[in-house]
Amino acid sequence: MSAIEELALELAKLPGIGRKTAMRLTYHLLKQPPEASKRLAGALATLAERVHPCATCGNLTETATCGICADPRRDATVLCVVEDASDISAIERAGEFRGRYHVLGGRLSPLDGVGPDDLAVEPLLGRVAAGGIKEVIVATNPSLEGDATAVYLQRELAPSGVSVTRLARGLPAGGDLEYADVVTIAQALSARRAMA
Repeated sequence: MSAIEELALELAKLPGIGRKTAMRLTYHLLKQPPEASKRLAGALATLAERVHPCATCGNLTETATCGICADPRRDATVLCVVEDASDISAIERAGEFRGRYHVLGGRLSPLDGVGPDDLAVEPLLGRVAAGGIKEVIVATNPSLEGDATAVYLQRELAPSGVSVTRLARGLPAGGDLEYADVVTIAQALSARRAMA
């Protein structure tokens, strides 16, 4: 396999990048000065070396604890549970939420072989059991898998007595938080409701 084909193949693995776009990106990179490609390669290597999950919440960070967990101004009594770290930046852009987060690392998907043991559910239950948390907002995506994950979490959290809420249905069904606009996320947060 040629170097061009190899790079295009790797780029095509990225979300939203098909084979044609991967080839266009590859040829674009080839037109750039060699230093530009080296900077890109360096940035990717640095990303892989430095960025890791926060020890507390699972958010991506370069330090042991992410900036949100370390911020004493954040409300430690409210925990927002998201599927992926990218969902945190989507919620933060809305500017409405001042609590803390917990990243599950995905959602329940039996067809894909993803069960509760594949997600960070036990650390979530541990954080709640440690005390101090009054509300858990389940902010999984409004999809079949996201809803199943929300129901599972509500059932697991029920014995703790903590209030479990779900984002309101202002978000499009089948969509991803990562791509929702700021107003939609802000309305969904302010109109959250208790899970039955």
